[in-house]
Amino acid sequence: SFSIPAKSDLSVEEIIKGRQAIFSKNYNTAKKVQSLASNLDFDEAKKLMLEMSENYKTLLEYFPENSKEGFKTEALLTIWEDKENFDNLMNKASKNMIELTSVIENTDDIRGTLGKLMWSSCKSCHSKYREEH
Repeated sequence: SFSIPAKSDLSVEEIIKGRQAIFSKNYNTAKKVQSLASNLDFDEAKKLMLEMSENYKTLLEYFPENSKEGFKTEALLTIWEDKENFDNLMNKASKNMIELTSVIENTDDIRGTLGKLMWSSCKSCHSKYREEH
């Protein structure tokens, strides 16, 4: 994992690039989780799920008012207009990953469970808060 400096010490560029790096890391980690869980390697998958959960909490700090534009951000202004809902989605994504650790081994449908508790978080946020690309 990578350490995150106190956000007050970060420039706008570092904040925007920092949040992009965290989202990107979560996406790559999600693909690893999918692969590990599909191969029934649950212990390793759960470690990564908890890492993703923490990353979602960290992201709450990465959308200050002064980071709405520049540096190739794909974040839509709706994030700041609708901050409470955005923060709720981040918190829900974080909680979903924790829930996933407790259900993944006992589900009959690993792919479906990952879809519901992991990939749906990515989709629900992208559809509302990220530029299409």
